[in-house]
Amino acid sequence: MKIAVSSNGKTLDDQVDVRFARAPYFLIVDGDQVEVVANPNLSAGGGVGVQTSQMFADRGVKAVIAGNFGPKAFQVLTVAGIKAYSVGGKKVKEAIELVKEGKIQPVQAANKASHW
Repeated sequence: MKIAVSSNGKTLDDQVDVRFARAPYFLIVDGDQVEVVANPNLSAGGGVGVQTSQMFADRGVKAVIAGNFGPKAFQVLTVAGIKAYSVGGKKVKEAIELVKEGKIQPVQAANKASHW
């Protein structure tokens, strides 16, 4: 399963970023492969949640991990069939393991208010 994680750094040992769409980096994990993506939407004024969610849909991501998800991002993820997991205070690799082991359930709604 291809998983994207918002991260404050470029490695699996960095922390999951509390922000979904405004994280500085995303780690896209597919099996043993890890792709580091600098957030191309970081400086955008608005619509970042939608743009970031669409980016992951276009890349075939099946699950995303972040601390929080806004309503527009969550809506796009849901329509795209991407599960969203809220994991805070963990390293990226720990969060991925929790999801893979089924120890954390996907969120059922946005857990952060819209900024716009």
